[in-house]
Amino acid sequence: MSKIKIKKGDKVRVIAGEHKGTEGTVAKVLRDVNKAVVEGVNLVKKHAKPSAQNPQGGIIEKEAPLQISNLTLLTADGQATRVGYRMEGDQKVRYAKKTNEVI
Repeated sequence: MSKIKIKKGDKVRVIAGEHKGTEGTVAKVLRDVNKAVVEGVNLVKKHAKPSAQNPQGGIIEKEAPLQISNLTLLTADGQATRVGYRMEGDQKVRYAKKTNEVI
């Protein structure tokens, strides 16, 4: 299993698939299946029975997970980059390979 370099809260762009080109923030990372949920991307409709939280029931729109390999991290100025790791003093940090800035 490869290392997942995208974390919750990162700004990402979809680089492949039906939603190619859309951007959003990572809401959740599912490490065991190499997927991530991105806010506002890959919306699916789910039929829900009435429950205590949703007494009306009906059709709910929610985000479905996307493969991590279909996402790329965005830098502060909005360009796509790969992620690297390096030691700064005694601390391991992530950095953008394109701009060499710490994420």
